[in-house]
Amino acid sequence: MKTLIQGGTIVTASDKYKGDVLIYGETIHSVGSDLSAQAEKVDKVIDATGKLVIPGGIDVHTHLDMPFGGTSSVDNFETGTIAAAHGGTTTVVDFAIQQRDGTLRQAWETWMGKAEGKAAIDYGFHMIMSEHTPELEKEMGALVDEGVTSFKLFMAYPGVFYMDDGGIFRCMQRSGEIGATICMHAENGIVIDVLIEQALRRGEIEPKYHALTRPPRAEAEATHRSIALAEMAGVPVYIVHLSAAEALEQVTAARTRGLSAYAETCPQYLFLSYDNYEEPGFEGAKYVMSPPLRDKANQKELWRGLKRNDLQAVSTDHCPFCFNEGKQLGKDDFSKIPNGAPGIETRMSLTYDGGVAAGRISVNRWVELTSTSPAKIFGLFPRKGTIAPGSDADIVVFDPEAETVLRAKSLHMNVDYNPYEGRRVKGVSETVLSRGEVIVEKQSFSGKAGRGQYLRRKSRFEE
Repeated sequence: MKTLIQGGTIVTASDKYKGDVLIYGETIHSVGSDLSAQAEKVDKVIDATGKLVIPGGIDVHTHLDMPFGGTSSVDNFETGTIAAAHGGTTTVVDFAIQQRDGTLRQAWETWMGKAEGKAAIDYGFHMIMSEHTPELEKEMGALVDEGVTSFKLFMAYPGVFYMDDGGIFRCMQRSGEIGATICMHAENGIVIDVLIEQALRRGEIEPKYHALTRPPRAEAEATHRSIALAEMAGVPVYIVHLSAAEALEQVTAARTRGLSAYAETCPQYLFLSYDNYEEPGFEGAKYVMSPPLRDKANQKELWRGLKRNDLQAVSTDHCPFCFNEGKQLGKDDFSKIPNGAPGIETRMSLTYDGGVAAGRISVNRWVELTSTSPAKIFGLFPRKGTIAPGSDADIVVFDPEAETVLRAKSLHMNVDYNPYEGRRVKGVSETVLSRGEVIVEKQSFSGKAGRGQYLRRKSRFEE
């Protein structure tokens, strides 16, 4: 199969120019200023006139088919990846979860079983370690050989995912030995649990108390501590879902000192705020996630961090629970509301609209944050994350002038609400190719479940 995308404006993290892209099979064959002479020799021509031609989006923080708090996220690897494709994302890196007293390989095989035969786009895995033991520490190297080159640790959720500093430090040291990267959920879970207990004792049960018992300083303290531990262990650390200006200060200071400290934020922290928790009735439960939404003043600082490269990626932390089912578990106790919200489909349009169209970041920086930088940090570049000969033909024809209104009923995520309901955005993914195959054409899904491939990601020693 030979495909020609012609007449568009090609945008990568570093370049922007009018050009054509010629695809042979699953990979990009050539990029040029005028390849129209090839049109008679190809099987399919895609007219991208007036459109942006960008690398497929890479979302390195999703939770598909994930058990949590007595329920499970409602998007599996079929519905979630089809929704991602509609939104212009062609690669996800999800999280496999090691169960206490279980092995890392068991977790990896379980999540491979969840994805195989269902995923419509390519996928990889981080590994959540729920505990540290000498046996698990040894097993980390075997996982890197399988292409799982990042391990997520938690300073939050005591009794579930929480690991003490000693265990974290040992896992970090081991990651340094095997060329892996540490992903860190940075919140002081021990203190937060005290605040939760005290709030419930006072009868404070509404959703807003989820945010009020997880103050920004608890995130900042844990961010500082995780960076300090990583510095001592000599390993890169990637702070997931950073939400607060205080936490960003810690990352900025570390990077100024030359440390390998990275961080992502998420659309919810850029466009939503604590005010959403004050919506009437139980509506605030829709926005219960960890870390929680912050005061609006944080949004300005996060955008500044994205522009200045103190934040390196925008991911979603897509972890949807239906409002009329799963979220109701916390009707009488905010601490029982499943943490998470949908976002895998809306990331690209939201960040284009709020970032590029609003003049906060350049179109090149947008591509870098949503594709190129995640690919580089997590061992996928240059196979993914750019438009260049030899790279996978993961390409989005993006209409920068088209507008759409985000509504749950017209989106494809398997959830009964949308946090951005009624928001009008400028910028729409029109046609999406995954490894040369058109899987979304004129905003209609034309791919199939199960065509996605597992991605063996490179360790730092392979780069």
